[in-house]
Amino acid sequence: MDQNKKFKLVSSKKTRYLLPNILTLGGVCMGISSIKFSIDGNFSLAVTLILFAAILDALDGRIARLIKGTSEFGKELDSLTDFVSFGIAPVFILYFWELNTYGNLGWAIALIYSVCCVLRLARFNLTKIENQQEWKNNFFEGVPSPAGGILILMPLIYELTEFNLNFEVKQFTPFLTILIALLLVSKIPTLSFKKISISSKTTIFLLLAAGLIFISLLFYTFETLLIFGILYLFLIPISFFVFKNNQKKYLSKASEEDHEDVL
Repeated sequence: MDQNKKFKLVSSKKTRYLLPNILTLGGVCMGISSIKFSIDGNFSLAVTLILFAAILDALDGRIARLIKGTSEFGKELDSLTDFVSFGIAPVFILYFWELNTYGNLGWAIALIYSVCCVLRLARFNLTKIENQQEWKNNFFEGVPSPAGGILILMPLIYELTEFNLNFEVKQFTPFLTILIALLLVSKIPTLSFKKISISSKTTIFLLLAAGLIFISLLFYTFETLLIFGILYLFLIPISFFVFKNNQKKYLSKASEEDHEDVL
């Protein structure tokens, strides 16, 4: 009878929870490792690990929803991982690269960014969207932490590219870090790209674009990251206007429904 009892790490009904959490743990390992390599002065590998952590962060939630492996544990684990990989690791990389030259001010800037990141994640966990406002699922409130973690690294990424524009970007590092920290805790809507409907006719073009992005990241990693970072910054005001337009349509529709109920 005892021989029939097999040791199981988790029950067979819950094995689907493992894969998303493994990806999440892989992300935190990369975030912590990036700090180690930045201490060693290997900033190119440190930035690359942050990129991999961001990719894993984008995948774990989508895979969890795809295989119906979402859980409260996974949600909390994901937030803790985001704080380590995008709230601590990137700003540590910046500190060892440039912010340490500012003394106590540089450390204060690093702390400000980390505090803003943890506040942003806490607010995100408490955000609840009503069923009547599902259109808001297409937007984040403020810049998400993975995007923020890469955006503050843009001066370093520029230094790692082969671009030679005779432009000194190090001096903008403290200002950019503070700006991104404020955008993290701001209420400026940014596109989340969670709810995008794609027709079957455009699928081939989406796959082609994904392939081109993968190839460009493979051969021109830092140049591609820099371009996407700049495009994302330009996308923020566009996101704001799209949000306001959707909000106006929602309020107009709600007003018409209330008017019909009165009649």
